[in-house]
Amino acid sequence: MTDEHPERRAARDRRTSPRGGRRPADPKGYSPLVLVADNDAGNGARCVAILSKLRFAVAPVHSVEEAVRVMRALRPNLIVARLTDEPELRREMAADPSLGEIPMVTLTAANDAPEVLVEEIRAALRRR
Repeated sequence: MTDEHPERRAARDRRTSPRGGRRPADPKGYSPLVLVADNDAGNGARCVAILSKLRFAVAPVHSVEEAVRVMRALRPNLIVARLTDEPELRREMAADPSLGEIPMVTLTAANDAPEVLVEEIRAALRRR
């Protein structure tokens, strides 16, 4: 079989390039851990599905108490939160210096679109 377009063969094979949460400098197999804290199971599952498809490691939680417990155990790289008691989560994080340095992205109507949310997450991880 001959290739009528030799420039196609010379193009970079994109199957091996890192996607989603991975960056070129990351070790092989590394994915940033994102804690998804959402009271609404439907919204949380949607966010988890989007991030998982983009190869982020995801830990879903449904309450502030569960979020604090998971943050202390797993030390996530980022928190994506849509909690009714988000101010309480911020107070808990401020009280513990090791948790206070974890960046947080708050889900709102402005960043509800998957592309916008993923870009905000990537920007927060880059700033860190």
